[in-house]
Amino acid sequence: MNHLMFLDLGTGEIIIIALVVLLLFGGKKIPELMKGVGKGVKSFKDGLNDVENEIKKDIKSDEKQDTAK
Repeated sequence: MNHLMFLDLGTGEIIIIALVVLLLFGGKKIPELMKGVGKGVKSFKDGLNDVENEIKKDIKSDEKQDTAK
């Protein structure tokens, strides 16, 4: 069976979804739509990395304060 783990969709369902998107947005709008989605995902990942770096920075700062005591 050919399934995506995230949504448990088969190949047939993916093809139907792709055709509906193509009909709704047209061939010219799809690249613009995907570009916007890509920028959104990149922004989200950058935000997650910023939060992770802040947490690591706080942990290191706390460790330095504990060793100074």
